[in-house]
Amino acid sequence: MRLLRAHKCYRNRFMNLREEIRQTTKLTLPLVAGNVATLSMGFVDTVMVGHLGARELAAVGLGGAVWMTYTLFVIGMTMVLAPLISHLTGEGRRSEVGGLVHQMLYLALAMGGLLWLALNGSQLLLVWVGVEETIIPLVMDYLRAIAWGAPLFVLFLLLRFASEGLSLTRTTMYFGFLGLLINIPANYVLIFGHLGFPQMGAEGAGYASSLVQVLQAISIGLFVWLNPAFAGTQIFAPLQRPDWRELKRLLYLGMPIAISVFIEGSLFGAVALLLGVLGTTVVAAHQVAINFSGLLFMVPLGLSMAITVRIGNAVGRSDMAGARGAAKAGALLVLLTQISGAMLILIFSEQIAHLYTNDQAVIAMVMELLVLAAIFQIPDGIQVATAGALRGLKDTQIPMLYILVAYWGIGIPTGYYLGLYLGKGAAGMWWGLIIGLSVAAVLLALRFLHLLKRPVAQFQR
Repeated sequence: MRLLRAHKCYRNRFMNLREEIRQTTKLTLPLVAGNVATLSMGFVDTVMVGHLGARELAAVGLGGAVWMTYTLFVIGMTMVLAPLISHLTGEGRRSEVGGLVHQMLYLALAMGGLLWLALNGSQLLLVWVGVEETIIPLVMDYLRAIAWGAPLFVLFLLLRFASEGLSLTRTTMYFGFLGLLINIPANYVLIFGHLGFPQMGAEGAGYASSLVQVLQAISIGLFVWLNPAFAGTQIFAPLQRPDWRELKRLLYLGMPIAISVFIEGSLFGAVALLLGVLGTTVVAAHQVAINFSGLLFMVPLGLSMAITVRIGNAVGRSDMAGARGAAKAGALLVLLTQISGAMLILIFSEQIAHLYTNDQAVIAMVMELLVLAAIFQIPDGIQVATAGALRGLKDTQIPMLYILVAYWGIGIPTGYYLGLYLGKGAAGMWWGLIIGLSVAAVLLALRFLHLLKRPVAQFQR
């Protein structure tokens, strides 16, 4: 009888885990597809501009690094909507979603203006880090062009993360692919000069991205307004006045996420900028390797977002066992995807390099860096998935400190020492990335395991 009960218990656990994996995968696949489509715009920019030469490729690489470094802070700030909305829906308070979105809108408008100013004022940053002088004008052309779409990009993020918090993850997929479909022909026309437009190179890629951001924001607004799946959320009810108490809460929870995401993204951006002193070939090779790695990163990032929502829903309905189940399912899925990604890189490294460029010097260096990219797939997947799980518990302060220590206290100094001080070049900088990501993965995983022992009421405040 005891064996029968044990067998039934294990069978129930297995069935629950299988169902959690199914639900998490159902949420994840549209997020991964949407994220891949969004990042593919950077892939398209890089591939198309790369055919104009290493100088244009390096310019878009550096400009993209600056753009991503700035926008990651904004992404992190608006990302707080997903766990907060998932908690509200888990608690049966769907009608309060609109008020939350309205308050975040005030923050989004401020962030959009600041993003525009930061992009236009980036020349001092490029000079300060010692980027090769001949590339700086091209980088600034790209940044000034992409800045025009920045304010509407923030509004797009607002509605995207609101949708994800409601478990409507296909919204991200729909508008990710819409952006990609617009970006490809816009790049073709503006980068190479067709349909009466002059050849604008890197600047054309920036204007194409701005066009995408404007059309995405308008389209998602119409989609949310007309879609009955958003009924009852009050998103398009009359705009509420600023609630300073709620704004303070959003900043308290969202700022650590924004800083954490910014720290992680700026790790890669800082590496690109530091490598700028080593010349065009090194920058171009780094851009190719990091761009492809970024495409693969969309898989664990999508899983992370799904884990946030699943854990947030479970906590909202006071189901701590469900939160543990979501975490287990996420862990299994992220290990599977990251091992697969590493194998893909190792097997097809030469073909990947040839996708981006015909420059043999760049190709040789890309293949070297892709081996290192394969190594950091596992720690990178673990740290982003665990960060998503912690967001589902509304735990943002301590993870921010862990990430700060891991990336800027360990990763960047180690990479600088190996890459520039000891002369190991790009490979040394990438070893710094690997070490920083590994430390972050360990610290965040330990933090999450510690919090799982606490009562669910603590995470419902």
